Amino acid sequence: MEKPILVFCTVPDTTTAERLAKALIDEKLVACVNCGTPSRSFYRWNGKVEEASEMTLTIKTVDARYDAVESLIRSMHPYELPEILAVPVLCGLTPYLEWLARETA
Repeated sequence: MEKPILVFCTVPDTTTAERLAKALIDEKLVACVNCGTPSRSFYRWNGKVEEASEMTLTIKTVDARYDAVESLIRSMHPYELPEILAVPVLCGLTPYLEWLARETA
């Protein structure tokens, strides 16, 4: 079975979140995307402390699809440097992981 991963990506608004989520699903690169509620982000950019309202996408896919997921996000994302972080899933409900693998095959 493919190794499941979670990819986290912040976006500036609901429109961007929905557009990215639908494109990732349409391309069969991911099984599911959760769009979180808006939150405040604080970060340093170009030597200046910034703050922004953002949404976090939790993207469920497999490691074999990561490069394509990253490429699609980068092509559609409005930020100069989008947050795209992937972490392995160590374990999970077997039927769910099997569904995830089928949806990304």
